[in-house]
Amino acid sequence: MANTTSAPETRTQTPPSTDKHTAAEQFFIELAAEADIRINGDRPWDIRVYNPSFLSRALSSGAPLAFAEAYMQGHWDCDHIDEMMTRVLHAHLERRLKKFGTLQLLKAYLSAAVINKQDPNRAFKVGEVHYDIGNDLYRRMLDSRMIYSCAYWANADNLEEAQYQKLDMICRKLELKPGMTLLDIGCGWGGLAEFAARHYGARVTGITISREQQRLAQEHCAGLPVEIRLVDYRALQGQFDRIVSVGMFEHVGHKNYRTYFETVDRLLADDGLFLLHTIGTDREQNGVDPFIEKYIFPNGEIPCRRLINDSSLGLLRMEDWHNFGPDYDRTLMAWWRNFDAAWPELKDQYDQGHFYRMWKYYLLSCAAYFRSREGQLWQIVYSKPDSMREYRSLR
Repeated sequence: MANTTSAPETRTQTPPSTDKHTAAEQFFIELAAEADIRINGDRPWDIRVYNPSFLSRALSSGAPLAFAEAYMQGHWDCDHIDEMMTRVLHAHLERRLKKFGTLQLLKAYLSAAVINKQDPNRAFKVGEVHYDIGNDLYRRMLDSRMIYSCAYWANADNLEEAQYQKLDMICRKLELKPGMTLLDIGCGWGGLAEFAARHYGARVTGITISREQQRLAQEHCAGLPVEIRLVDYRALQGQFDRIVSVGMFEHVGHKNYRTYFETVDRLLADDGLFLLHTIGTDREQNGVDPFIEKYIFPNGEIPCRRLINDSSLGLLRMEDWHNFGPDYDRTLMAWWRNFDAAWPELKDQYDQGHFYRMWKYYLLSCAAYFRSREGQLWQIVYSKPDSMREYRSLR
């Protein structure tokens, strides 16, 4: 697990005495016990509190975000955050904590409900904040193709093979053939574009909103029939035999879902296929996770099943819906191990304490999100409603 030499000094501190507790401390002790978590316990998933004052602030200013920020600041620690957060999510403690900090949560909800945070003027923000922070980090954390989305582990026992299996499954689900044109919406660092061109003979157009991704994707795809464009999906023109979108729909936002599917419908050939690979949830959420919104993916939003279906009705025919959410747990844990091992060589490029703990909390809490089955990972295949094709999916 964690490389203890990398983490802040607070890991070696002794938690304060728990003989007396404030009302906030007692509340958290009782709440954590419902998920079999002990405050200042000695099990790997127990929480060690170094500065109890953050507990009162968490109840008054929005518990989920304050809890995450307190970890980033070294006010508490846990040997296995993924195991602790899995217990929290499985016991639905986060739903009870969201009752606190009502004003902050109301602001987040109204922002998501009223403002189109993913409109074209804001579309490039996530690229600048998250994807442009340094290709060296992603090279070390990801597989050799730099695939930053859930791998497929059914017949794989390491990250490299699992990502290869995922890319190959996508191409086979799309029934990709040599000479076909493929549009990759949200192409990342070009891993899927390179794979489809090299192994399936496709002519690929990849689009991204990150300048760093565009630059590196062009290098990865040099010499292949691949074009990498820096453009928002809504501005695209033309027609394609196949369309794929992997790990990008989480940045679209519910106000733009219909526009997204209308764009796919407009760009897809009459007998074409479209594969959507996205994180999802069965439960409709009010707003977005405040920690992810503030520090990791600004303007992101996890799509729910009903809205995906409603937004695509009348435009595309759903041919297959494949859920392999638990595979994202394994993928995130592999990324965490790679990141942690590489940190001694990466740390001089970042704020060492803050960034390390922020990234650790991000990767391990997300692993818990899928391990608890709160989060899903879907691959959905669509065709045009008037197409007469007979589609048989595969795994």
